[in-house]
Amino acid sequence: MPITHNTAQVKKINVELVKNTLKAAGTGTKASIANMTRLSVATCGSILNELVRSGEVIELELEESSGGRPARQYRFNADYACVLCLMVKTEGGRHSITYLIVNLAGDQVEEGTRHYGYIDADTIHSLVGELAGKHRHVKAAGIGIPGVAHRGVIGICDVAALAGVPLGEQLSEKYNMDIIIENDMNATVYGFYQLQNLEEDQPFAVVTFPDNHFPGAGFIVNGRMVTGSTHFAGEISYFPVGLSREEQLERLHNKDTFVSVAAHMLSSIITVLNPVSIAVTGDLTHPSMTEELLDGCRQYIPEEHLPALLIKNNTQEEYKTGLTALTLESLTYRLQLVERK
Repeated sequence: MPITHNTAQVKKINVELVKNTLKAAGTGTKASIANMTRLSVATCGSILNELVRSGEVIELELEESSGGRPARQYRFNADYACVLCLMVKTEGGRHSITYLIVNLAGDQVEEGTRHYGYIDADTIHSLVGELAGKHRHVKAAGIGIPGVAHRGVIGICDVAALAGVPLGEQLSEKYNMDIIIENDMNATVYGFYQLQNLEEDQPFAVVTFPDNHFPGAGFIVNGRMVTGSTHFAGEISYFPVGLSREEQLERLHNKDTFVSVAAHMLSSIITVLNPVSIAVTGDLTHPSMTEELLDGCRQYIPEEHLPALLIKNNTQEEYKTGLTALTLESLTYRLQLVERK
């Protein structure tokens, strides 16, 4: 069945193509952008004129010419808008929100961390309102949480006061901006994928064992996050390992039993995903455990199928990178092209 698009869809795709090309190239003329996008010069000219009027593109001086008519140069305006990212964290009884303001090129404008005795929806509303008031061209907000969110509604969450809250809808209506709410491990695994330049077809996983909370995981397959139909993918504390979740948590916090439970969970992921590598994070882990964990996996998994194991306690940079990328992507027009057989 042939793929068909209406005129509005084609226009949006072409506009994104021109913006992304100009963003990557730095500057360009109508002719050079047409050459890179394979669009006509007339189409590129029309789109560029619209983007100049809206402020998304800046018109520069005429290009130096050795002969013939000099061409006008254009530059993507990365400061036309910005996005807000909030990383909600609770671990070891400590509660905090790290915030980032990032321009459209991904450059950081502001960063800070607030510490709280208690976090609920009002805490997040207040911080979003404060930062959106300070940076009036915020177009989207991405909120990372230690829990499950589906269609903007938070489900299971380590921050108990957020469970069941339709935070996405509340914030979107109040501040008139795009809102994404993402599991912290999904954002972290996406950040690892962005920073490590993995091959697109190589499956990759991040697994965390935090202090005083249940373990979690994030997965990348074919360059995409795997979240599942209700965004429950990665809630590995529900693995049927023959223990209740409470018993499992107790054993993970015992140095004598941590490796056996953790290796069982890692092995379950390996059998389903067959990842090229797994990053293991969280306060309960230490790089010295690498060989012990691999030996534990060898009880269940043949050697040739074992992934590379990287233990990294501090994954804040990966978390920031992933959440920023996801929030910026929420502003772009994307049309999934799937040909039905």
